[in-house]
Amino acid sequence: MADQLKPLRHPDGDLFVCDITDAILKDDLASMEHPFYALSKKPDREPRRYEHNGQWIEFRPSIKGLPTIYDKDLIIYAISQLIAGMKEGRPLSKRVQIDPYAFLVFTQRGTGGRDYDALCDSLDRIDGTRFRTNVLFGGTRTDEWMGIIDGARMETDEASGKIRSLELRLSDVVMHSIEEMDVLTLHRDYFRLTRPVERRIYEIARKSVGHDESWSFRMHTLHHKSGSKGSLREFRRQLKPLLDGDHLPDYRVLYDAERDLVTFVNRNTMPARGGREAGTVGALLARLSGEVFGRARAVAPGWDVHMLSEKFALWWLRTGKPAPADADALFLSFCSSWAEKNQLP
Repeated sequence: MADQLKPLRHPDGDLFVCDITDAILKDDLASMEHPFYALSKKPDREPRRYEHNGQWIEFRPSIKGLPTIYDKDLIIYAISQLIAGMKEGRPLSKRVQIDPYAFLVFTQRGTGGRDYDALCDSLDRIDGTRFRTNVLFGGTRTDEWMGIIDGARMETDEASGKIRSLELRLSDVVMHSIEEMDVLTLHRDYFRLTRPVERRIYEIARKSVGHDESWSFRMHTLHHKSGSKGSLREFRRQLKPLLDGDHLPDYRVLYDAERDLVTFVNRNTMPARGGREAGTVGALLARLSGEVFGRARAVAPGWDVHMLSEKFALWWLRTGKPAPADADALFLSFCSSWAEKNQLP
């Protein structure tokens, strides 16, 4: 499996960024469900519209093209830092200070001049692209042009040409995902996947399977959800290395040719739930009985109920109220409300 991944550039982390490399990797559910990012390393300047079950999203790229799934690393990194800060009691802010060197190490990239240049190109694509959608965020339809970030500020050493500091100003859409904890933990080997489609397939699997045993898609449905601009035949060819190499983090990929069905099977390699969230969050989760999760699946069908339990715990802690007397009943009510507001396609 490891032979199919990019070499681990920074296996031991770095003393200057040890607090960064320990952060839990987080991604927002909206862009995991819908193809916000281009699956190509070449500039994609063509406007696109993606539709699924009555929901649509339109993208208007800049002259440098749509942001790629590799550009998304910046947003993942920013979200990860904000979530880590929230759990340590730091106030949430749209302005995220990023150490460029720490970012490159965290995402398993090189730290040479070309890598810093690539970082600038990523910012141009992310900042320049706008989108409009009728996708519901938190039960509210937003029908206006928006951006992934509202801007960025960079300081560069004039003598060496290296970036000293970077500040991102995240958009309201991204901030809403963080505030509502519409995020999921990703495997650190996500950054070692070598092909854009592999990253996108992992995102789909992570959101669909979660901590459950498995989830299946028809091949044409998976092709559509991926946002791939290639033909279905080309998409099948791109999936073959995943099937043969068995190197997708967290999930095995199985294919039933007779039914043309792709199934993701949980490897059970994800960290124990609440591992780094011990303390107040862990104490609240401990109040939930083992039986409540089966009942939660009934009121929130299709959702990863353990992911919902973490959202529930964080939501309750933000209310500032003492631990509930009947955590099970409150959790079930939360799951029911969540499923109603965030209907699956």
